[in-house]
Amino acid sequence: MEQRVRVHKVRLDGGEVRVVRPDPARARLALRDDGHWLSMYADRDGAAQLTALWALAARSARSLVHLPIRANRAPGGVAGEGEPVALDLVLLHHSLQFPTAAWKQVRSRLGAGRLHTAATPDDDFPDGDAIDHERRYHSTYRDHLGFDIAAHTLFVVGSATAFREHGTALRSLVDEAPSHRHRHPGAGHFCVELGSGPWARPRTRRHVPGVLHIEYCEDWPV
Repeated sequence: MEQRVRVHKVRLDGGEVRVVRPDPARARLALRDDGHWLSMYADRDGAAQLTALWALAARSARSLVHLPIRANRAPGGVAGEGEPVALDLVLLHHSLQFPTAAWKQVRSRLGAGRLHTAATPDDDFPDGDAIDHERRYHSTYRDHLGFDIAAHTLFVVGSATAFREHGTALRSLVDEAPSHRHRHPGAGHFCVELGSGPWARPRTRRHVPGVLHIEYCEDWPV
């Protein structure tokens, strides 16, 4: 998978932060905090970009992968409770131990960046049958995703294994979702749900919703 990105380097007191952003970010890719869960919407191009950047995050342990999409409008007609809050998305390796409270300062210092083409293998995510999902419930398992929110940004934090194994489900938005209506006439929407570990729970320790629901939207009514 290839993706055109811009690479930014920001100096902080604690050292240098490397941020990778798509160029351009897709317009039909939106993320909302709906209160009880996190809701994301993607059309075909948006799903392809999200999947490519997810694969990049699995391989870029020293970078913050940033999707600046909070200005994007969600498709019309989607259901939500209360007043949803629009969010950006940042994917990062847990070994960075990046303090999310510093993100607002980092984001304000991003300049034009350096244009670059990032490529990851098309088979970077394992086949679903090769993943032992049951081991995620073992007390010794550590390759979970973690969610946090700061400065109107959702942070998805994990190891390379966590990003790759959850990326298998995410890849179905590209491989299966576009033909879903044809294969299953009258069926509901196609979606993927990712949870914050170590167990399925409605909220994380910092009261961030613990479920990210990603809905494929071929049509994008406004």
